[in-house]
Amino acid sequence: MALKQLGGVFLEDLLLCSHEGVSPDRAPAFATAQERVPIAGKRLTRADAGHAQGDEPRCDGTARCRRILPALLAMAACTPAPDTGPITVSAIGTPPRLRAAPARPLDAPARALTDAVAQGLVRFDAAGQVEPGLAERWIVIDGGRSYIFRLREARWADGTPVDAPRVAQLLARTVRRATNPLAPYLSAVDSVVAMTPQVIEVRLSRPRPDLLKLFAQPELALVRPAAPTGTGPFRITVAGPAPLLRPLPDPLADPDDPPDPRDGEVRLAGERAALGIARFARGRAELVLGGTFADWPLIATAPVRAAAVRVDPAAGLFGFAIVSRTGFLADAAGRAAVAQAIDRGAATAAVAPAWEPAERLLPDGLDSARPPQVPEWSLRTLAERRAAARAAVARWGRPITLRLALPAGPGVTRLFGTVAASLRSVGVEAVRVAADAPADLRLVDAVAPYDNARWYLATACQPCGAEAEARLEAARLAPTLGERAAQTAAADAAINADGSFITLARPLRWSLVAPGLTAFATNARAAHPLNHLRANPN
Repeated sequence: MALKQLGGVFLEDLLLCSHEGVSPDRAPAFATAQERVPIAGKRLTRADAGHAQGDEPRCDGTARCRRILPALLAMAACTPAPDTGPITVSAIGTPPRLRAAPARPLDAPARALTDAVAQGLVRFDAAGQVEPGLAERWIVIDGGRSYIFRLREARWADGTPVDAPRVAQLLARTVRRATNPLAPYLSAVDSVVAMTPQVIEVRLSRPRPDLLKLFAQPELALVRPAAPTGTGPFRITVAGPAPLLRPLPDPLADPDDPPDPRDGEVRLAGERAALGIARFARGRAELVLGGTFADWPLIATAPVRAAAVRVDPAAGLFGFAIVSRTGFLADAAGRAAVAQAIDRGAATAAVAPAWEPAERLLPDGLDSARPPQVPEWSLRTLAERRAAARAAVARWGRPITLRLALPAGPGVTRLFGTVAASLRSVGVEAVRVAADAPADLRLVDAVAPYDNARWYLATACQPCGAEAEARLEAARLAPTLGERAAQTAAADAAINADGSFITLARPLRWSLVAPGLTAFATNARAAHPLNHLRANPN
């Protein structure tokens, strides 16, 4: 293990430090409490040194120790993460597992693992743009009704060659699986057929010019189901709750000077945000992925430099779906009263001061025929909005209590506090319930998988009025792009009038990134593939 020397005193690189600290090629990524920290000639356990609790190492009280320890801490804090060697990634969520048939949206660890070892026909690059995956190239013909993909030479994890018939079978099964979270947006896929051993065609019943971004999602990764395996760009070399991933050999590499296979290795852990942030602050991880508003306040509790915090310009929905249409929420006037009572600026600022609020459902026109609809009350001041809300509550004439379904986390507590205060100011009481409990309002915090207005409208419609649902279905079945745009605009207007969704902001997505990961980039998809972290991805 590498040691630093100063005045005859050694300190292991595992010393707690800032985010640029020690990388896992110098020490095990998941060390035990018995690792030793020699200071001033004494051998202390990490527990004795206070590392297990995140404290600075304790000193033996000598003047020599008191004089040298600050310098040692500064040295560790200034050590940049190297641009070679394995990378330790902490993704917020449960331990990662590769599943052949996910029945719900993947959390951050599962997304990272699936994207790494079981790519689809296409995938996202560091900027969130579509790049080749299992398909090396493609063409779109017949007015957007036919996508033809040529597969590259590849093998499954067990060495079996990849061929078009098997890929077509897997893709067709994935697209048609009713439990696929993206299934509602793949209904235009009519068939998937192998044209040659290396070419497949995806035929559509209706034109879909934005299909590739859906195909790049990990939910459409090609996974063989028996013992879930994929085609890379990584292989799992050490399985377990924190698997070790190794990139596939680069076919263009110089055979006389092959790269060190460890340079691209990734250790992927799924864990709570607090543990991931602490690991990063100690220099024990180079990357934390999957941060949301729920955990944002935790960053301030750790010695993480501002330059390490990266916030994605994520596109998507953040707000409350009105899931109960009874009582005060039975008509549009009651739903509008609740929506306009909320001080959105206060709600987002309570979590993150720079988090911008929003009021309209669609962020821009996207593929709608008209500009996004805005709520009728949006041009009023907050005082005027609340006066109108109080009047609606007074006309109701009975106590109103609303159940708000929310996940856990300190950011959620802050959000609920400000929303509850806003509602109380107009005579409505709010009660917080679990995310999956029966509720009146349920928080939606979702990044858009692609730039499509229907995704926003359908995601917000949980449920919505008959007119809005009819317009959404008409948009889905529209035979031409022009008719689809017109029906989408009509659906936007219907949902806006119905008051089905209370928009608060756009999703807050953040990562912690060490300086050595120079290829990392924020993007609207909040997609961060593990083979695009350094400047020379495979």
